[in-house]
Amino acid sequence: MSSNMTPEDIERLARKRAGKKMGWYIHAFVYIAVNIGLALLSSFSGRHWAIFPALGWGLGLLIHGMVVFVAPPGSNFRERLVQQERDRLQEQNRR
Repeated sequence: MSSNMTPEDIERLARKRAGKKMGWYIHAFVYIAVNIGLALLSSFSGRHWAIFPALGWGLGLLIHGMVVFVAPPGSNFRERLVQQERDRLQEQNRR
């Protein structure tokens, strides 16, 4: 991340990061609510199948959390991919 960020850049980045964290919290809340419902349905039916969607979805939630909370701040992975594509397109355009 550049050390010469403007206050507007800092505000935009802070809002972006806060939005990603809020997205994870919403994802976690929905995961818990839905899986409680599935566990109840599973137990009423006498079969314990609710563990399978909980494990699969839990893996997705874990990965989502790692991307949001563990990825290095300012890594801008998406921006780097976009820049790589721009560079490729510009190179193709020059030919």
